[in-house]
Amino acid sequence: MRLTRAAEYAVRCMVYLARQGTGILSSRQEIAASAEIPPHFLAKIAQDLARAGFIEIRQGARGGFVLTRDPASITMLDVVETMIGEIYLNDCVARPSSCKITSDCAVHRVWMEARDQLRATLQSVTMEDLSREDSCIPLIPLDSIPRMNDGEQDPGSGRQ
Repeated sequence: MRLTRAAEYAVRCMVYLARQGTGILSSRQEIAASAEIPPHFLAKIAQDLARAGFIEIRQGARGGFVLTRDPASITMLDVVETMIGEIYLNDCVARPSSCKITSDCAVHRVWMEARDQLRATLQSVTMEDLSREDSCIPLIPLDSIPRMNDGEQDPGSGRQ
């Protein structure tokens, strides 16, 4: 089983935003470059993340994305399932009625256990956890990132 590229990129985007902090505007270009996400793909992913209530999309020359929830409250499972829907490993788990034999067969039980373990693992990790460790997003010392509160403007950086 392999997750979609959209789910992988969504996790990268959310880790990047979690490192910036709730309420901090980050430009699309900054996220795309740091998280190695193609800019056109990032725009599509952001729509789903915004619909889920994780981020706000700001339009315009000084636009970008803002994390709207505490990263400690967003799990990896939340992000992955936002992008791909609920995780199922096969049809008999997704639709037990599709199995012509029985939904209580030994194979079905193994698939269910594997699915439940995967979901539990992803549920146990938050965006805050991932933002604190070295990961697919290079760890930049937080002291080196200029920080501004929402509403403040820095004309030179493109960040608010």
